[in-house]
Amino acid sequence: MSAYDGHVEPGGPTAVRELEHAVIRKAAVSEMNNNVYLITCRSTGEQLLVDAADDPARISRLVDEGSGRLDALVTTHQHWDHVRALEEVLRSTGATSYAGSDDAGALPVAPDVRLDDGDVVRVGELTLSVIHLRGHTPGGVGLAYDDRAGHTHLFTGDSLFPGGVGATSRYPYQSFPQLIDDVEHKVFDRFDDRTWFYPGHGDDGTLGAERPSLASWRARGW
Repeated sequence: MSAYDGHVEPGGPTAVRELEHAVIRKAAVSEMNNNVYLITCRSTGEQLLVDAADDPARISRLVDEGSGRLDALVTTHQHWDHVRALEEVLRSTGATSYAGSDDAGALPVAPDVRLDDGDVVRVGELTLSVIHLRGHTPGGVGLAYDDRAGHTHLFTGDSLFPGGVGATSRYPYQSFPQLIDDVEHKVFDRFDDRTWFYPGHGDDGTLGAERPSLASWRARGW
């Protein structure tokens, strides 16, 4: 795990994390520096994409860097910068699409499967648990993958970043109290400090590095 640092830039190479049963690939797209993640099951070659944010051609190359197939696509939340390539990628791949139930109606393409807290998404022999994270959007979802070697890999969309939770001041449906509560109780109370999280923009982080800051995030209100 030490060879992967999670730093990617638009136009740059893919960051690759090799696990025993899965491979995680990370690429950045667009002027918003959106992260796109591809999770590959080593046993079956089945693949899951997290957020078709933009640049369908780059996403196609990312898929081809893996097994070349795309079986599932999870949208972490409804915001425009995370769904610009959604329709084209689904049309070109035929992947099954997933999104949180409370964000589904705001997406450019209705998901095949609506996700709620505690659901699971399977790709090959891999199982990812769904965490409903409210506050940045009503139906934001995170995905947790246990690599069976004692580490959890958590895909948090725009709900958690190194340095704080996602923005909650732009839209009427956003709520900082709701988001900080969900992040604290559904993420930090559930997973240990070794948990590595993969956000919707920028570099990754660990829960251990961020846990001491939870109280200060609450106090500042963002």
